[in-house]
Amino acid sequence: MLADKDRIFTNIYGRHDWGLQGALKRGQWDGTKDILLKGRDWIVNEMKASGLRGRGGAGFPTGLKWSFMPKQSDGRPHYLVVNADESEPGTCKDREILRHDPHHLVEGCLIAGFAMGAHAAYIYVRGEFIRERERLQAAIDQAYDAGYLGKNACGSGWDMDVYVHHGAGAYICGEETALLESLEGKKGQPRLKPPFPANVGLYGCPTTVNNVESIAVAPTILRRGAAWFSALGRPNNVGTKLFCVSGHVNKPATFEEELGIPFREMIDRYCGGIRGGWDNLLAVIPGGSSVPCVTAENIVDAPMDFDSLRNLGSGLGTAAVIVMDKSTDIVKAIARLSHFYKHESCGQCTPCREGTGWMWRVMERMAVGNATKREIDMLFQVTKQVEGHTICALGDAAAWPIQGLIKNFRPVMEARIDAYAKAHAVAAE
Repeated sequence: MLADKDRIFTNIYGRHDWGLQGALKRGQWDGTKDILLKGRDWIVNEMKASGLRGRGGAGFPTGLKWSFMPKQSDGRPHYLVVNADESEPGTCKDREILRHDPHHLVEGCLIAGFAMGAHAAYIYVRGEFIRERERLQAAIDQAYDAGYLGKNACGSGWDMDVYVHHGAGAYICGEETALLESLEGKKGQPRLKPPFPANVGLYGCPTTVNNVESIAVAPTILRRGAAWFSALGRPNNVGTKLFCVSGHVNKPATFEEELGIPFREMIDRYCGGIRGGWDNLLAVIPGGSSVPCVTAENIVDAPMDFDSLRNLGSGLGTAAVIVMDKSTDIVKAIARLSHFYKHESCGQCTPCREGTGWMWRVMERMAVGNATKREIDMLFQVTKQVEGHTICALGDAAAWPIQGLIKNFRPVMEARIDAYAKAHAVAAE
């Protein structure tokens, strides 16, 4: 269990002042100049030593990502881009940071930008987040007024500007290269890699794209030391993480906890248990709607971290835990997710453009049972033809929920097909 003294986000529920004075009282912007004066290499090495893995879903080591930025400038400017396009269904952690603790992110932009040799940071905010964007802009304005941003930021000799960019509400712009295209004013479509953003990113310049939470925790890690952060959690899955639990729990919540907390303990402590008791649990989607669902018996005692959930055939993703009790029509729920991915596909890759629509139409029939059992295998085969054959991960995101359904709830699908056939046979007679 995470002790209160180890919490990074101490105003996640907005009970205190979100502004600069409140942030200073909570220990933000404390000794920022000293951190910068230790130099780029020290910051990057400390981030590597902390073991922080990206909080946007993929779990890539953050310090390593920062180190990919060129050490010497070849004349092109460097950019830091913060991904605040929180469009994954079920995920609602970054908006709490923007709303209630925005100075974590603003200070993180300065430190991360300095570590990458970037004089400008762009924060790309999801289209639907209007109040969050206003709050973030206000925090940035406060930092400029206090001399923490702009020319000679914090008296460190480093110039840093932070800009807020408002998206238009497209899920695909959460993918880092589609986000860069959108920032440049083009259609939000993912780019082919290589070249990777660290070499050719925003405006063709070296760029690092990081999630809000990954950047917001950096100042606290550097202040308290990598050893403090890496002592929390489990090996290779260290530190604290914001979890957001929605669905059939008594108290849906967003909270900060150590990585690796067992699922049952987490739900009982923060969410008041499962609606209708633990025997009523059917399935859980542990990392935002794009990861495969896990059955109740498999998840109950599972540690909530990247590696444990991957071993269960799912993933931690953004740690957006969607809980489903036995009142859920699991086939219909996954069909609804299929519609979301069909709607949000940018249409650039044929397997995704054609496959998402095809999978959704089949899932709609499966939801009522108007199908044959051999179509279940055909559906699985098509998910495999979409997965891994597209420029970005949206194809995988559309395929995985269906794969999880077939793997874990095939008997439910077959029973529904039988019931439909029987009902129609009776009607025909």
